[in-house]
Amino acid sequence: MRIHYLQHVEFEGLGCIENWCVERKHELSFTKLYQNTNLPNMEDFDFLIILGGSMSVNDEKEFHWLKAEKQFIKLAIQSNKKVLGICLGAQLIASVLGTKVYKNKVKEIGWFPIAFTNYAKEILTEVDTTLETFHWHGETFDLPNKALLLANSVGCKNQGFIYEEKIIGLQFHWEVTEKWIEKMITFGKDELVEAEFIQSSEMILNKKYLMQSNNEYMFSLLTYFENI
Repeated sequence: MRIHYLQHVEFEGLGCIENWCVERKHELSFTKLYQNTNLPNMEDFDFLIILGGSMSVNDEKEFHWLKAEKQFIKLAIQSNKKVLGICLGAQLIASVLGTKVYKNKVKEIGWFPIAFTNYAKEILTEVDTTLETFHWHGETFDLPNKALLLANSVGCKNQGFIYEEKIIGLQFHWEVTEKWIEKMITFGKDELVEAEFIQSSEMILNKKYLMQSNNEYMFSLLTYFENI
């Protein structure tokens, strides 16, 4: 596959997704929107991955490239491309599909369990009922029309969705690696305040052993995209 990814901030990259792409010998290209807005032509890629970021989809005045990015994502969906959005990426897809993105009732930062729906079990291999996974978000979205819910959690009702088979949005981060988490903590340390769904940096780092299971789920999801 020819995979193109959109990156919104320097400290939130591909994580383990890059390892999978290299191992499977897929072609990888990127647009780093915080540096430039050179988006590819639709015929230049098969699979679009939209990464996370610290901004809101509603911050078009501050981040002028958001409007063009939304138009690009909409065209990718209309062009029948495979699309995966992670955190901000999922919120961008939800916005493009015509639903609202807004502040969640709580911020979720750290390792918290998600519960899978039966729809998730149809696209992932060896799915457990719940999985303790990594979160770093303060906003959420309503489920787009015709989208199917993949997961939920106590702190956030809509944790993931699938739309027309080829479009998936995940609110959480299965791409986590040790270096990725360390960068997130460094750049997001001001958000690590005492709250019910916010863990300390020490607690986050003490649960690094959970990265392996999260990465295995990401690889399973990427293999799903590879085969559709």
